[in-house]
Formats: sequence, structure tokens, C-alpha cells
Amino acid sequence: MSGKRYSEEFKIEAVKQVTERGYKVTDVCRRLGITSASLHKWIKLYGDAGSQHQQISEQQEELRKLRAELRRVSEERDILKKAAVDSTGQCNIMHTGNYRGFQNAAASIKDQRADPSAEAGAMGSMEERPVA
Repeated sequence: MSGKRYSEEFKIEAVKQVTERGYKVTDVCRRLGITSASLHKWIKLYGDAGSQHQQISEQQEELRKLRAELRRVSEERDILKKAAVDSTGQCNIMHTGNYRGFQNAAASIKDQRADPSAEAGAMGSMEERPVA
């Protein structure tokens, strides 16, 4: 079988059959149609690296999934940012002094603070209560 090229995954799987599953080299060679010299060479190359290769593949798959999730979350964030901007192009955050209701409420609070009797009337005076 000279000149035939095998993928790295094929070689690693052949090595795993011998190293991890305990099959005999001759049985694996016969089933896969490869020479024992090739399989022994692959065992030297991928014997320990086979499990490392699988770890790397799993890490690459996890990295691919994480990148996809990051892309999705970033798109969602951008959509939410656009939704936060109303039709006039202003952000939906209340700024002090821009809304009449806020200005009226602030003025009312200032008036109550300036007039101590208004506060006492709302809360009641300590002098009017009998001491037990």
C-alpha cells in the first residue's frame, strides 16, 4: 500500500484501538488494511499524543462554542442598546431638569424644606403628643 495517505484522525483512531482498547496490532492492521510497520510508526508518533490530540480537539470545540455564544450575546446587547434609544434619538434615561414633572417635584421638596411648619404638619409635632 505504498503512496496511500491516511488522515491524522484515521491514524490516531488506529493507535487508540491498540493502546486504549487493547486490540492486537495484527488484528487492527488486518481490519483497517494497513501494514504493521505503518501502525508501529503511528504508535510511536501518536501513542501519547492521541489522548492529547483528543483534548486539543475538545478544547477547540469548546472555544468554537464560546465564540459563537459571545457573538450571540454581543448581538443581543447591541439590539438592547438600540431599543434603549427612543424614536427621537434620545436615551431613555431621566436627566434632571429635562422633565416638568421632575422639576415640579423638586420644587415641592425644596418648598417643604424651607417651611419647617409644613414638615411638622405632615409628621406631627412632638409637643402635641402626651408623654407616657
